[in-house]
Amino acid sequence: MPFTAITYDIKPGYEDEIAEVFARFRRVSDPVVRNAAGEDVGRVLGTALFIKDATMVRFIEYEGDLAEVARYMAVQPGVREVEERLVPYLSAPRDTATVEGFAATFAKNTMRCLSQFFAPRG
Repeated sequence: MPFTAITYDIKPGYEDEIAEVFARFRRVSDPVVRNAAGEDVGRVLGTALFIKDATMVRFIEYEGDLAEVARYMAVQPGVREVEERLVPYLSAPRDTATVEGFAATFAKNTMRCLSQFFAPRG
């Protein structure tokens, strides 16, 4: 299962306030990612969030197409709430009010993956 990492440019010194934003995060009710036709096209398996100084990174473990995962996340109520509550702590605005804006911001802030290693399964 692949991972991706999404960066957020934040104002330094607000780690506790941002932690509080995420302490109230509402997880998705269904991890299954569906496309516009309602077909299952992936899954969000897990997420993790890290913060230090002026950088925050969200790691996402997923199955399927990353662009579909971004579109799915764009309409999740908990994700929408977090994006709105983060606005005062961002050092650069993020256009996440629409699905298209969220998907474009997601793609723009996706870090380049250099390697992923997994323990042998079986």
